[in-house]
Amino acid sequence: MPKEPFTVVGTAFHTPERGQFEILENHLFGVDRQGRISDLLPPDHPDFEARKKAAAAAGQLVELADGQFLMPGLVDLHIHAPQWPQMGKALDVPLEVWLQKYTFPLEAKFADVEFAREVYGELVDGLLANGTTTALYFATVHGPATLALAEICREKGQRALVGKVVMDDPEQCPDYYRDPDAESAVQETRLFIEAVRAMDGGERPLVMPVITPRFIPSCTDAALEGLGALAREYGCHVQTHCSESDWEKDYVEARFGESDAASLDRFGLLTRNTILAHSNFIGEEDMDLIQERGAGVAHCPLSNLFFANAVFPLRKALDRHMHVGLGTDISGGYSPSLFDGCRHAISASKALHGGVHAGLAPAERGAPGEAITHREAFWLATAGGAEALDIPTGSFRPGHEFDALLIETKAAHSNIYLHRGDSLEDLFEKIVLNATRANIGMVWVSGRKVVG
Repeated sequence: MPKEPFTVVGTAFHTPERGQFEILENHLFGVDRQGRISDLLPPDHPDFEARKKAAAAAGQLVELADGQFLMPGLVDLHIHAPQWPQMGKALDVPLEVWLQKYTFPLEAKFADVEFAREVYGELVDGLLANGTTTALYFATVHGPATLALAEICREKGQRALVGKVVMDDPEQCPDYYRDPDAESAVQETRLFIEAVRAMDGGERPLVMPVITPRFIPSCTDAALEGLGALAREYGCHVQTHCSESDWEKDYVEARFGESDAASLDRFGLLTRNTILAHSNFIGEEDMDLIQERGAGVAHCPLSNLFFANAVFPLRKALDRHMHVGLGTDISGGYSPSLFDGCRHAISASKALHGGVHAGLAPAERGAPGEAITHREAFWLATAGGAEALDIPTGSFRPGHEFDALLIETKAAHSNIYLHRGDSLEDLFEKIVLNATRANIGMVWVSGRKVVG
């Protein structure tokens, strides 16, 4: 938390509600001692100049220069933290082969806590530099290494939800990398929840624990039952994969005679605090159930191209007002940037609704509905993700956490081309579609400057 309040003056872009885009031109943002936005004043407010002068005199003013803009911090709803070393490689095989060939051997190395600390330190630094102020992490089966990830997030100032992965089914998980049994998996999860809450307690913890069955194929019934009981007992967040691929979908239906969503609900794991990664193959009944429970979906458009062979029905979910945000799915997705995530979401949506088969007539190519816009994509990456997690961030409102990015459109090596005829709305679109790490000059989380 900041020791002193401070003030930012400049122009900001945000999407506080789905379908709503606001330009806060030359506004004053007051940030209190707790890192929250205390007030937000337009330039014609009677106190604007006095507040600005007082902040400058106290050395507590950040005034944006020409070409600099403020945007909300980015919210990533699905990251596999231990897969950071293989990001950008090992994407040549189907999901069920990828796990056994590449991913499980890598994740098994995190039994070494020092190795874990090295990787996780680089991970958090890299994601903060890319503008990810809130991250929802899968870790590994190892309790000490997963607690180290939570500690690193807290030390470096990233808002994080961290989960010790549960995978105990010997028929699906290798002997060298799994929980010994359901009882120990559930007990280790309990101990992890309590350790994280002891480490970062209070009303507004920066780091929170997450109950994390990897996905149904990796867990026994006993483990799923035990984790559901923990979810009821502790009321904390839950994360897992849901209907990601044909293989996973078919496996669950063969095992339980029902869908992923229905099975998770039966085990008590589908709640208002649940985030379901992918969900490409959910049907109408699944959507009804997910919406009824208030759970959210982490849409991972890039990794879906590699492992799902399907596109998540994003427009249908949005039209239903389901909770949806974006996930990079490192390392199933090869980019750590949620700006890239916005672009991939737009491209996937255009492919779904516009169609890709040139041999068909235009009217027959695509699915019904309209592709999402750049504004909707940015909402997914900010306020939509925050809403799914039920965290007061993702937009600029009094009482919200000051999680923010200072965007440098004139940064060296920038891909954002500024033209003298561009409006502020044009600049927002150019930022969403062309910003890179080079354009992120500063990052704040709960008012603490963590980059820049």
